[in-house]
Amino acid sequence: MEKKQNYSRKREAILNAIKSTSIHPTAEWVYQTLKPAYPDLSLGTVYRNLAQFKNDGVIVSVGTVNGQERFDGNTEPHTHFICSSCGAVIDIPGEFVPAAVKDAIAKEYCVAVDSTDVQFHGLCSECLKRQTPLE
Repeated sequence: MEKKQNYSRKREAILNAIKSTSIHPTAEWVYQTLKPAYPDLSLGTVYRNLAQFKNDGVIVSVGTVNGQERFDGNTEPHTHFICSSCGAVIDIPGEFVPAAVKDAIAKEYCVAVDSTDVQFHGLCSECLKRQTPLE
């Protein structure tokens, strides 16, 4: 039997903070954003709720960028571009691994592929603009 979560204004605020932004925030960002409205909010509460949301499939982890885990409230199929310089995480819509590839991997390795995770890495447009041209 699945454990029912009690309603909590803080829990709802944490989830809304993640879902209302496309910057793929860190736990620290969520904490700093909500602390003025919830003075008794602790960073531990933010981490515990983010872990539960991930476990429930309500949010996803983009992975660790510049030493901090980043989160995404968009659970629709898409991938991410991560800037190697500034750490920006940018959504790229669409699925990048065709079903035929998943089926071939499943058959060749006798596994069941539930999901795939593709990430692109490089320099974002802002970091590219800051680069000095070679003369």
